[in-house]
Formats: sequence, structure tokens, C-alpha cells
Amino acid sequence: MPAWGRKFTSKGVIAMADDRGGRRRGGGRAGRIAARQAPLEVDVRPVRPGLPGGKFAPLSESDLQQVYDTAIALLENVGMGSPVEEFIDVVTAAGGHVDDDGRLHYPKGVVEGAIATAAKEWIWHGFDDDRSITVGGDRVHFGTAGAAVLMYDHTTGLFRPSTAVDVYDCARLVDSLDNIHFFVRTVVARDMEDARLLDLNTAYAAMAGTTKPIGTSWFEREHVYETVDMYDMALGGPGEFRKRPFVAANNTFVVPPLRFAEESARAMVAQVETGMPINLLSAGQAGATSPAALAGSLAQALAECLAALTGVNLLSPGHPCVMGMWPFVSDLRTGAMSGGSGEEGILNAAAAQLLNWMGLPSGVAAGMADSKIPDNQAGYEKGINVTLAGQAGANLVYESAGMLASLLSCSLEALVIDNDMLGSINRTVRGIEVNEETLSAELIAQVVSGPGHFLGSPQTLELMQREYIYPEIGDRDTPDNWLDAGGKDSRERAHEHVQRVLAEHHPAHIAAEVDARIRAAFPIHLPRARTERGRGRQ
Repeated sequence: MPAWGRKFTSKGVIAMADDRGGRRRGGGRAGRIAARQAPLEVDVRPVRPGLPGGKFAPLSESDLQQVYDTAIALLENVGMGSPVEEFIDVVTAAGGHVDDDGRLHYPKGVVEGAIATAAKEWIWHGFDDDRSITVGGDRVHFGTAGAAVLMYDHTTGLFRPSTAVDVYDCARLVDSLDNIHFFVRTVVARDMEDARLLDLNTAYAAMAGTTKPIGTSWFEREHVYETVDMYDMALGGPGEFRKRPFVAANNTFVVPPLRFAEESARAMVAQVETGMPINLLSAGQAGATSPAALAGSLAQALAECLAALTGVNLLSPGHPCVMGMWPFVSDLRTGAMSGGSGEEGILNAAAAQLLNWMGLPSGVAAGMADSKIPDNQAGYEKGINVTLAGQAGANLVYESAGMLASLLSCSLEALVIDNDMLGSINRTVRGIEVNEETLSAELIAQVVSGPGHFLGSPQTLELMQREYIYPEIGDRDTPDNWLDAGGKDSRERAHEHVQRVLAEHHPAHIAAEVDARIRAAFPIHLPRARTERGRGRQ
């Protein structure tokens, strides 16, 4: 038996004992706990934003080429319906044409010119620039998104309409969760009476709730201009947002198949004019608004995104964009969306692979559980879909936390549970570093001829934080200890965590006098009392 053996107590606790049956002295477990609790710099943590992905490749080189060629042919031969004037002007000036049915056709050379011109990497700033992320390359980031109209209430087990306060609470909860790297608004503020109030209050609530990179959407182009005025005010004056755009537009610019959503396309023009990064979002639903054949769904989504990318780059070469291929899946028995299906997982992974192959920043939606509550179904649906997207190297994985009921609902507790999940998934994206040091041959030889275990090894103590990630909500204790602690499941523990964060965490990055000026200039309905506690700047 090694010098240090295992001793099992009546409670199931494993204690480390020496050959004399005594407790290990001189630090030991307490020292390891202290070492683990010491915070690490971001660049040496076991997981961090922007780890390289792309190991999973569901499509062959031939598959990729065929999808690409089909998308190019669709734009050239079928074109896009309902084009806005600005896109007609720049595409026809470059050699495209509008047919007798009003469809805008894109020559292959024009599209490929836009692909060559498009930004391959860009910085999505945080309000706190230390939390900015670089979008593009093989970097993987996880974040939120959605337009849920319901909030799941843990206490009652019921659903209620979502509000502007919910947008803010989701944002400040995400602000505290390390494995969620950006916040795109999760719910619709249904207490806002018209589109202007909705757009401005959502934009404000997201900004007030977190210093991470944020995103939202707008109904009308005029609301984009107003919002940028608000953001300029928050950053210190006119033109400041253009210098450090911390908000990216989620713009669902298309009504599939192959038709522009005119108001959203006009809002896109405003986003280009104001220097706002754009997620060019196509969300056809396989079997309904895109082909049931998954390859056809991919080809259509790529064609739609390339239409927008071409227009944007003809208006402003190199404008920061994400190719937001979000091909959704239907349950073909009912026609209902199936956000947690295996088909959804493989489609998103293929979309990420395709866009990375083209060298364009990629964004997919994964984590849209069909389950109505944060249960085992939600867990496996999210785990499969988000893991495949991350392993395929999606630069931005939207919807990866908090969403339930096929995007109809959001849960604060799910955000917390999913933060643990994202840590584990990101650890799989990181993979295993293999080199002379990590292969540990010399250390193995020393242990074999010495203590017979690796527990006290300097390597073990060093790597316990840098190589391993530990859940905040997930439980790894023994059954007896779990019962002694109350026998709470992950939803209950997550609810307690939510309550603590919402009681204590009120981001204070917008100075009180600046907030007052914003409220005087814009119709902000989010109660001041909800954002005042903890506001430290004067």
C-alpha cells in the first residue's frame, strides 16, 4: 500500500491517511484548497474566451465546395427579393441587375469580391475594454441571444411575460458568469408599448447590466441613430461609440427563402453608417422556410448571408460583420421548431465549419433547448448542440445559455447552470497539450520509485487550477454529504446563486450624472431604483 492510502469515513468522505493511520499534517488538503481558491490571471486559467476550436469537421472538402457553389449560383440565378434602394444601387453599380420581378441578382465576381474585402477579424469591444473579444480566426466564444417572450419562474414553476427589468437582470447575471463571454439580449421587453420604446429600453438595459460585449436589435433605422446617440453619451460624447463600438446588431435581415426583410435591411444600412458591427442573421427553418434536406438548408442560409455581406461591403469595405448562419430545424411531424435536436447540432457545426473554411467570422445558434425547464432534457439538448458548435470552431456561439422552450422562454437559473456547462465544453475545446513536460515520463519514474502516488507532486498542485475546471453549481460530493447539505438539486442551487447575485451585483460603470442625462434625453422606463444600488461613480 502506498505511503498515503485512502480512508473512508462513515459519511463516505475520503480522507488521506499515512501508514500509521494518522491524518496528514502540514497543510495538505487545506493547502490545496487555498491554492485552488487563489485567483488566476485570465491567460493561465483552464478555460478562457477565445480558445482555438475547429477539430470537428462534419463536411468533406467536396461537401464544402458544393454548398458554396450552390449558394453562389442561387444569388446569381435566383437573386434576392425585396431589395432596399441602397443595396440595389451598390450591387447594380458593381455589375448586378434587377429582373422583371424586382429580384436583385449578384454576379459571382461581385460576391467573391465582397468575401475578399470582408473583415476576417475584428474587435467586439466591451464597455470595459478589458472584457473585449476578438472575433474571427479559430477563436471560440460563448454567449447569449434570443427573443423569448416568457420568463420561467423557478418559485412558481410557471411562465410570465418578460419585461425590461428581465433584460437588465439577465445582463447583470451574465456580467458575473465567467464562461459566458458576451451578452445579446435574451428576452423581449413586453411591457414597452411601441417599437421605439422597446428598442431604446432594450439597448439601455443591456448596456446598464454588463460591461461585456453586448448585442440587441432594432425595428427601425431611426432607432439605430437614437441608440448610438445614447451610447455616445454613455461613452463621453459625440463620435465615441464609433471609436469603440461595444454593441453588435443582431439583424434578421431576411425573410427566407431569399427575400430581404425591408425594415431590417434599412436598419442594417444605419448600422453601417454608424460603425456598428452586424450579425448578418439568416434563420430559415428546415422543412418550412428552407429545404428539409440539411445540405439545401445550409446552401440557402449561406446565399442569404452572402447577399447581406456583399451589400454591406459595397457600402463600407471591411465593415465588421458576423456571418450569422442560424439554420433552424422543424419537427416534421408537427412543424414546430426543434432547437434541441441532433439535426440542429450537426447543422450548426457544419455552418461553422463552412464559414471558417471561407475565412469569414462565424456565428451560430446552439443551446436552444426544447425542454420547458432546466432538467435532464435541457441538459442533453444543450450539451450536444453547444459542444458540436464549439468543437467545429464557431467564433460566436449564440443562444448557448439560458434559453428554454425552443426560444420561447428564458430562465435565470438556466443561465447559471449553463455557465457550468460552458466551462466544461470550453475545456473540451481546449483539448490536451502534448509535449515533453506534460507527458510526465520523468515524474512517473520518480513516483514509481518513491511515494507511489502523485498527490503531493508540485505538478499536481500547479495544474489543479490551470488544467482542471470546477463547477460552481454542479455537485461532486458523496450522496451522504449531499443529503447532509440539504439534498438540493442543481436548479435549487442555481436559484440560490441567482438570488445572491441579483441582491448584490449592480454594475456601476455608468456614472450617476451620465445616467441622469440619458434618462432626460431618452424615454428610459427601467426603474432607476433597479440600477442605483452599487453605483459608485459620481
